[in-house]
Amino acid sequence: MTSTSDVFIGIDVSKATLDLAIHEQESTWRFSNDAAGVTELINFIAPSKTALIVLEATGGLEAGVTNQLIAARLPVSVVNPTRVREFAKAINQYAKTDRIDAKLIAHFAFKLRPAVTNGRSPEQSLLSAVVRRRQQVIQMLTAEKNRVHITAEAVLDSVTDHIAMLERERDRLSQQIAELIRADPVWREKEQILQSVPGIGPVTAATLLAELPELGTVSRQKVASLAGVAPFNRDSGRKRGRRRTFGGRSQVRRTLYMAALSASKSNPVIRRFYQRLLERGKEKKVALTACMRKLLAIVNTMLLNMEPWRLTESIEQA
Repeated sequence: MTSTSDVFIGIDVSKATLDLAIHEQESTWRFSNDAAGVTELINFIAPSKTALIVLEATGGLEAGVTNQLIAARLPVSVVNPTRVREFAKAINQYAKTDRIDAKLIAHFAFKLRPAVTNGRSPEQSLLSAVVRRRQQVIQMLTAEKNRVHITAEAVLDSVTDHIAMLERERDRLSQQIAELIRADPVWREKEQILQSVPGIGPVTAATLLAELPELGTVSRQKVASLAGVAPFNRDSGRKRGRRRTFGGRSQVRRTLYMAALSASKSNPVIRRFYQRLLERGKEKKVALTACMRKLLAIVNTMLLNMEPWRLTESIEQA
């Protein structure tokens, strides 16, 4: 493919294939979603003057092609699939096939020009992968423990053996996470700062380092949006709808929820903030979401200044 003008590319990602479309071109192209297919795709794109390549986040299926496109110094943006679906509704595009989706994403790229996704270092990708795997093991461990009381005696040993194996794997992954963080001086210092905050322990600190590397480098509004805890207005005319949060990085949001729950009891700043919201009639879930946002704003300020927790008015106002 060659072009003298800027081209906007959409790639629909599935487990086995990558469907590529170019804005205002009728044809689409299909490549295999493996190392050979990604190389072929990049060689196909390379001769053109590429303005932007957009892919949807698909639970990790897009990671390989995204990393390779970034390594090839091509402008890539990974977007939330909800944004593309809402765009499709806005232009009355309801049909859905891989080919149609690729063309839709290319049109989305041209019209909305989403921000380019920054590439992650191999070390950052490794830490993220290990943190996510530990969370998967925790989920399996919880499920198996819940089965103990309803499992027939004949197969109880199988469940308990699996629980023991999962606990060993959890501990091994925890050790690997700790070693990865200790090996990086910047991560090590950031972890110490994060864990100085009452309510934030090793798991929350590691998750923030792995899944929210922008922490301490962007505004508190931006970091809240990335984490999915920024409230969005739902107003129309005189109607004032409830503010809602959505989107963002689910792994960060889940971990922040548990940290805020802990901080609402152990952190004097968050505890007072939580109690004030309850006294004003806020629901507990709404108040906890606000605590998540405040806790994130506080640690964002701390990492921006590379300063540990201090119970001061400036931190409390973050």
